Amino acid sequence: MSHRKKDTDYLAISARIRAMENKLLTRERMDRMIEARDDAEAMKILAECGYNDAVGLDTCLAQARAEVFRDMKHGAPDPRLVEVFQIKYDYHNAKTILKSQAMGTDPERLLLSGGRYDPAQLWDGWKREALSGVSETFKRAMEQGAAALADGGDPQQADLILDRACYNEMAGLARELGSSFLQGYVRLSVDVANLRAAVRVHRMGKEGDFLRQVLLPGGSISEQAIAAARGDALGEVFRSGPLAQAADLGTRLAAPGGEALTAFERECDNALTAYLSAARRVPFGEETVIGYLYAKEQEFTAIRAIFAGRAAGLDGDTIRARLRETYV
Repeated sequence: MSHRKKDTDYLAISARIRAMENKLLTRERMDRMIEARDDAEAMKILAECGYNDAVGLDTCLAQARAEVFRDMKHGAPDPRLVEVFQIKYDYHNAKTILKSQAMGTDPERLLLSGGRYDPAQLWDGWKREALSGVSETFKRAMEQGAAALADGGDPQQADLILDRACYNEMAGLARELGSSFLQGYVRLSVDVANLRAAVRVHRMGKEGDFLRQVLLPGGSISEQAIAAARGDALGEVFRSGPLAQAADLGTRLAAPGGEALTAFERECDNALTAYLSAARRVPFGEETVIGYLYAKEQEFTAIRAIFAGRAAGLDGDTIRARLRETYV
């Protein structure tokens, strides 16, 4: 286990991040993108935030993500901080590879860059049964997921195996780094995943054993407490924590055939943003890097939502209703 870096080791990168925050996508810039006459005009607003508007949206965002991860890995005293945010891309690619293989299709166009492992090399190593250069947890999860999918197995079970491994790796890395702020983020992420699962399961009219099977370990709220709560009691389970408002909304929407979960999903994400936004009150330290990485991830999601809404011909207010609270 490596020695934990001191807050003062982050003085230089923290100062640079504070300057870069001025280019983050603000609510005002989002509004201008939503109201832009066409996509070309919307892309020009992205250029104000440092994006390459001379390429298509997918390429633009992939380039931006790669640059953020490269920049933060180079500038942060401990580059493993960045890996916590890269892990989910590796597990997305693992799910894609396993499902594509089970269906006999090529996963290449669905693989995402940005993870710790090159997606093309991951696919090549897996299909040649020579997967290397990955963590033991990751490799074992892929093997277990493949076994769960064998002979027409349950894709949900394979997803669950990979999700558990994903959060396990995130939590383990946060502990290695000795960052209580990062550990808190991972725990809250697990709580969000479990609250979402509970609401969806209750809407399906299933509870008890089925819910216990899909809940993830490692959150602040125990799986047992969530599984024991009926749909109308979820709010009580999360009452004293940052997900109280999301849980109350989820409780109201948990009835089978209830309203769309758009507002509930937004509240879950807003709780994560509220937690990470505390990093902006820290003058220097690992929190500034963690907060900025989250802010950029959130920004990429918002950009996709805006362009998807525009492509679908949605009005401005409908698109705005789908956007989350901003980091800045």
